[in-house]
Amino acid sequence: MLNDQVALVTGGSRGIGRAAALALAGAGAKVAVNYQSSRAKAQAVCAEIEAMGREAVCLGADVAKSDEVDEMVKEVLTRFGRLDILINNAGVVRDSLLIRMKDEDWDQVLDTNLKGAFNCLRACARPMMKQRAGRIVNVSSVVGLTGNPGQLNYAASKAGLVGLTKSAAKELASRGILVNAVAPGYIETDMTDSLDSRAREALAENIPVKRIGNPKDVANLILFLAGSESAYITGQVIAVDGGLAM
Repeated sequence: MLNDQVALVTGGSRGIGRAAALALAGAGAKVAVNYQSSRAKAQAVCAEIEAMGREAVCLGADVAKSDEVDEMVKEVLTRFGRLDILINNAGVVRDSLLIRMKDEDWDQVLDTNLKGAFNCLRACARPMMKQRAGRIVNVSSVVGLTGNPGQLNYAASKAGLVGLTKSAAKELASRGILVNAVAPGYIETDMTDSLDSRAREALAENIPVKRIGNPKDVANLILFLAGSESAYITGQVIAVDGGLAM
């Protein structure tokens, strides 16, 4: 249980972020739900958390901007007095083949997915180091482990999270802070919702367990890594992909 612990979930308004926020709250945590543009959806997540009898706050911030991240973390500390868990989930995609990819498509994905995670990790590590305790979970992707045509920027950002995770884990372990990553495969998202039944069946056929995952599959692992049961695990990247990348 995470009774009275405080968690910050970036990109928490939908998908994996929403599922993680609800799972953490269900385990007893107070949750700060970050969003960039989906304020109404973030407020809906906070309302669900409050309906559980837990505390929640919605915080708008662009994680790619360090000043906004610093202000967001300051608000969490002002509201709750501490910060125990960071879920680095915010991310974007701007898919294109290598020779057609624009500079701005590369920059936006790397700035949000990788620099954004760094900004949040750095800002949250400071109060966690003072507490000499903390859990950080970075949401990578199997694409960062295997690569994928048309997603050079996304794959590079998610592969970068692997190195970020392992390096931060080595730096912060002596302060009682554990840093791990999850690498989701095909998960039910807005993108997969737009696929027709034939395309969905084709996706599932390539997965050993023969189904597309759902956000709760990932949230369950995030909850484990955020809790006391994972006290001897750090620097790891764990795939949640139905066996896709093995």
